Amino acid sequence: SQQKIFKAGDTNQDGQLDFEEFMQYLKDHEKKMKLAFKSLDKNNDGKIEASEVVQSLKILGISISEKQAEKILQSIDADGTMTVDWNEWRDHFMFNPATDIEEIIRYWKHSTVLDIGDSLTVPDEFTEEEKKTGQWWKQLLAGGVAGAVSRTGTAPLDRLKVMMQVHGSKSNKMNIASGFKQMLKEGGVRSLWRGNGVNVVKIAPETAIKFWAYEQYKKILTKDDGKLGTVERFVSGSLAGATAQTSIYPMEVLKTRLAVGKTGQYSGMFDCAKKILKREGVKAFYKGYIPNILGIIPYAGIDLAVYELLKSTWLEHYASSSANPGVFVLLGCGTVSSTCGQLASYPLALIRTRMQAQASVEGAPQLNMVSLFQRIIATEGIRGLYRGIAPNFMKVLPAVSISYVVYEKMKQNLGIA
Repeated sequence: SQQKIFKAGDTNQDGQLDFEEFMQYLKDHEKKMKLAFKSLDKNNDGKIEASEVVQSLKILGISISEKQAEKILQSIDADGTMTVDWNEWRDHFMFNPATDIEEIIRYWKHSTVLDIGDSLTVPDEFTEEEKKTGQWWKQLLAGGVAGAVSRTGTAPLDRLKVMMQVHGSKSNKMNIASGFKQMLKEGGVRSLWRGNGVNVVKIAPETAIKFWAYEQYKKILTKDDGKLGTVERFVSGSLAGATAQTSIYPMEVLKTRLAVGKTGQYSGMFDCAKKILKREGVKAFYKGYIPNILGIIPYAGIDLAVYELLKSTWLEHYASSSANPGVFVLLGCGTVSSTCGQLASYPLALIRTRMQAQASVEGAPQLNMVSLFQRIIATEGIRGLYRGIAPNFMKVLPAVSISYVVYEKMKQNLGIA
């Protein structure tokens, strides 16, 4: 932290902190702290109480309980009065240039580093500072590379999931072992990665559109006081997801078609696109679009709700000395919440995949969403809606681990802390 103060104070960058610079740093810093203190001290009595911390964080779109607020105050409160006056505030932050509240927000940002292949989550948010310093695009780049590596690493499981979603039925008892055997027999080891190319290529446009759209929707939905609540954040996130999905949806169809394709059926993604266009026309590229868009809502909603629940439980019961939960807790919370989101939206994802693949499966009638739903229930029961969920969940842990490790390595290489 001394280094941080030194860097912040050394304004002329000559590597030496002279007296004038130090005084200037204290002045600027005190001004910032005074503003922060004033904005927290809602009733202007010169003291900050726990309820005021709760209120301020609510405005930032973060809900914490009084108990958690008290923990934050305890770390600043020197005389044990459970309120923080200006002197305590100044002494605490004078030598901690990173303001604690921002730290907590930074730790607990619901991160999209976890690429489990179904990117329906709410996009990353960047602070003003990250936008100014250009760190946001480095983070997006690191996330994109992490996603590409993680998807490639888990592609065989992903292809197996698609095969089971499309071909699995009561008569065709395809399980994990028999599914892999079938794929290997039909196309060799290389065929396990069929469709992965498109899956990786679509990361960049999807991330870019989602990020851009999220910023736009947030502007439209922001309340008069310039703050975003959880509901607004969820709505703008879901709309951004829908916008991105709409623009890259043809790539989703290509991925499915390639994954269920036979050896030699398509020589690559362009060949696949040409053949679909020639045989079925443009409409084919939007098959299964409705269940796909409908799936975003249960996915993102449950993902966010479970994440918030786990986060507040952790802060209530396990946060002892600091608000930093550490890597494993954050990854655990993120993984559990997105897995719950997937569970809820899985039947819609299955229907989407079936509709995308219908024309390429010989003798399959072209059904719409509702008829397909009814038919699966009638012939296979509820279980039929969850075909392929085993390989889907088997891929979560390796996908999360790979994307996290690669993300961290990328961050180091790009020079972002």
